[in-house]
Amino acid sequence: MGKLVRAVEVSLKATEAARDAVAEILKRGAETCIFFAQGRGTPASTGFELTELDRDFLRSLSIRPDRE
Repeated sequence: MGKLVRAVEVSLKATEAARDAVAEILKRGAETCIFFAQGRGTPASTGFELTELDRDFLRSLSIRPDRE
């Protein structure tokens, strides 16, 4: 149980660090884009759909998911 708690704590700290890094990049005026890639040998997809959870996560990083 201790290992699980430690893993969750580390994961949360990494998430906070990632958000801080993205916030700093945005504060400096960088343009953000998200690229989706696929593995070699997989058929090309015709698109993707973001779930509401995906949208909430992107918003938490100050990225507007509905931007074209």
